[in-house]
Amino acid sequence: MTNGDNVAAGGDALKGDVADPPKGSVGLALGGGAARGLAHIPVLEALDELGIRPRIIAGTSIGSLIGGVYASGLSGAEIRDYVLKLFDSRSELIRRLITRWPGSVSSLFNPMTPAMFAPQTLFEILLPEMMAKTFEELAIPLKVVAADFYSQEQVIFTSGPLMPAISASSALPALLKPVEIDGRILIDGGFVNPTPFDLVRDDAAITVGVDVTGKPGGVRDPNKSRGMPNSLDAWIGAAQITLHSIISEKLKSQAPDILIRPEIDGYGAMDFYKVHDILAAAEPVREELKRALGEKLSAIG
Repeated sequence: MTNGDNVAAGGDALKGDVADPPKGSVGLALGGGAARGLAHIPVLEALDELGIRPRIIAGTSIGSLIGGVYASGLSGAEIRDYVLKLFDSRSELIRRLITRWPGSVSSLFNPMTPAMFAPQTLFEILLPEMMAKTFEELAIPLKVVAADFYSQEQVIFTSGPLMPAISASSALPALLKPVEIDGRILIDGGFVNPTPFDLVRDDAAITVGVDVTGKPGGVRDPNKSRGMPNSLDAWIGAAQITLHSIISEKLKSQAPDILIRPEIDGYGAMDFYKVHDILAAAEPVREELKRALGEKLSAIG
C-alpha cells in the first residue's frame, strides 16, 4: 500500500518501469458515482471490441469495483450480463442478501453501527465469485483509491488483498461503514480523487478518464419542480457536488488525453434498479471512445 504521490504500481509488467510507456498503450481511470458508475460498462465493451487491453487501471469507489472485476479477467459484455441479472429483480437481490448475510438479517440495518452496511461483507455477496482475491492475481495491474478519514489524504492500494481495498474505496459514509486497514480508517476515495486519471498518466501512452459524477439533481426536465430531497438524497447529492467540484478544479491544471462523460445526469446515485436505462443512456460513449482512440492511435502512427 502507498499513499500520497508515492505510488508503486502493482503487477510484474510495471515493476521498476522507468522508461517511457509502450507506444499506443492505454491507461484507464474509472471514477466514482454510485449507480451512475454502471455507465463504465460500455467503455469496457468498446475497448474489448477494439482488441485493446489497458496496461493499467485506476479506480475510485464503483470505478474500483468495476475495474477490479474487469482486471480479474471478465469482459465488458460479461460484466453487463452480470449486473443485469443482479439488479433486474429487487426480490432476487434481497433474497441473495438474506440467504448469504452472516448472522441475523437484522444486522443489515443495525442503527448502533457506524453505518448501514459492512462493505466487504456486502461486496463478497454481490460481486462475481471468480473475482481475484489479491492484486497479484489480477490480469491487469490496478490502483485503488481510498481516503484516510483522519489524515484527510489519498491512500492508494496496489498490492495485497483486493476486497478490503475495494471496500475502503467504496465506503460512502452513512451508507457503508468505514474500513480499517493497517491502522487507518478509510472512506470513499471520491472525496480525494473522484476520477483518478493522474494515477495512470506515467504508465501508459494514452490516458482515458471516465467521469460518471454527473449533476446531483439530474436533468430530466428543467421545467419540472424538483421538490425537497429527503435526508439521504440530500447527503448523497452533497457528496456528488463535492466529487463534481474536485474534478472541475483538477481539470484546470491537468486532463486525460481522452475524457469520457456519459449522459447519465438524469439518474440518481442509488438508481441501481434502473440499470437498463443507465446502460442505454451511456451507450453513445462506446462509439465516442472508439473514435477518440482511433484518432490518438493514428496520430501516434
